[in-house]
Amino acid sequence: MKLGRLAASILLGAVLLTTTRAQQPQQPRRTQVLIVVDGLRPDYVTRDVMPRVDALGRRGIVFTAHHSVFPTVTRVNAASIVTGSYPETHGLLGNEIYIPSVSRTRVLDTGERGDLEAVERAEGKLLTAPTLGEILQANGRKLAGISSGSTGSAYLLNHTVSGGALFHTDYTLPKALAPKVLSVLGPPPAHETPNDPQNERAIDAYLKLCVDDLKPDVTIIWLNDPDGTAHANGIGAPLTRKSLMLVDGAIGRLEDGLRARGVLESTNIIVTSDHGFSTETGELNLQKLVEPFARKLDEGSNDIVVAEGAIYLRRPDASRVSAIVAALQQRPEVGAIFTRDGVDGTLSFAVARWNHARSGDILVSANWTGKANAAGFKGTTTQEGVAGHGTSSPYDVHNALIAAGPDFREHATSSLPTGNVDLAPTLLRLLGITPPSSMTGRVIVEGLRNGPIAGSQTKGTRVVQSAEGTYTLEAHFSIVGTHRYLDYTEVTRR
Repeated sequence: MKLGRLAASILLGAVLLTTTRAQQPQQPRRTQVLIVVDGLRPDYVTRDVMPRVDALGRRGIVFTAHHSVFPTVTRVNAASIVTGSYPETHGLLGNEIYIPSVSRTRVLDTGERGDLEAVERAEGKLLTAPTLGEILQANGRKLAGISSGSTGSAYLLNHTVSGGALFHTDYTLPKALAPKVLSVLGPPPAHETPNDPQNERAIDAYLKLCVDDLKPDVTIIWLNDPDGTAHANGIGAPLTRKSLMLVDGAIGRLEDGLRARGVLESTNIIVTSDHGFSTETGELNLQKLVEPFARKLDEGSNDIVVAEGAIYLRRPDASRVSAIVAALQQRPEVGAIFTRDGVDGTLSFAVARWNHARSGDILVSANWTGKANAAGFKGTTTQEGVAGHGTSSPYDVHNALIAAGPDFREHATSSLPTGNVDLAPTLLRLLGITPPSSMTGRVIVEGLRNGPIAGSQTKGTRVVQSAEGTYTLEAHFSIVGTHRYLDYTEVTRR
């Protein structure tokens, strides 16, 4: 009888415990969404132009010293965002690259998925560092990439499609998901300027395919405005301003969609950009400047290849490298010059974190000024075009970073330097995953609710000068612990 009562008592206790647990509210699963607004300068985010993004920053935290990775171009930064490392580690060196194993004469466009796949076939690896998607998959998690940008920049978000998915206007990976994408989102709209239809489709892909169905742990959404609009129309132009307002509305709709689904409070939202932006004045033509130094090879092609700001000598020739550098140092449209071993008056590739087996012989940045354009936006470069990026100017280097959500500080700002290389390790920390040693970025602990509120930084400068003393080049850095960020370079001539 006593044993019966004891068994009944144990059973009753188990029932009560189960009931108590069932009555306890379940903590929602926290997810991360990183929104990359292509070409978003920090000064674009104002209450009148981008009220939703501005409000996101006011409820969360704004980082006022965020850094793009140099060269400050889209695909370099896409690779740095997903690997948490610099070009010296991941090996994606520019928007244009020269890979002799693919073609000895042709420069590859990393905006084209086909060219990136050609690198994969020839080299065995596209990126020489593990990606966020691969790391998440190894830990039983999923990454989704969504993009309205180029086929190449989208591909870099999750090119191995590790345990997740990739949604682009022109393609879906894995391909088995394509019929569902078409049934849920309908046919993809054509590109426009501003590219609002494709940007809005990217938001729909997140809400309807990711939040409602795939449920990835991390989603990266790449919106290709204002970049595409500003390149053609200029910084501060009415159409560029319109593109910013449309992107702001799209991000607001994302927030509203999460709120309607009851998951906004369990979602960390990070808004950043790949680079800043400058007005272009058009004096620099690097190809033309190096042509006098080129020689013909037996098959008739030149032995010098120019890929964006990189100069490759197909035959080793230290004396010609020095001669090209000396000529470039005399040109006022040329800014910072980098070489592998630091030829007189140049900074080493190590300073730019560009020292990789795929690197060229010389890396050149266009010169810049702090002059304002007609719309009042500061920053010009000598590149060809209307407006763009890619240089080591502070207006190209410094870009936006805003975060809000359950794991980030509220109503805060931080002036500690951060960079695009810090995003992947921070996302991993939010998921309780230790970042691998390949990630040279740092966890942005000062932005987290349980992180230190204050920190310290130091400033550093490196100065080099040509042998004649007519060209002086300075590199300026911000330093947090062992992490160094390139703020800008500055050239003076006499």
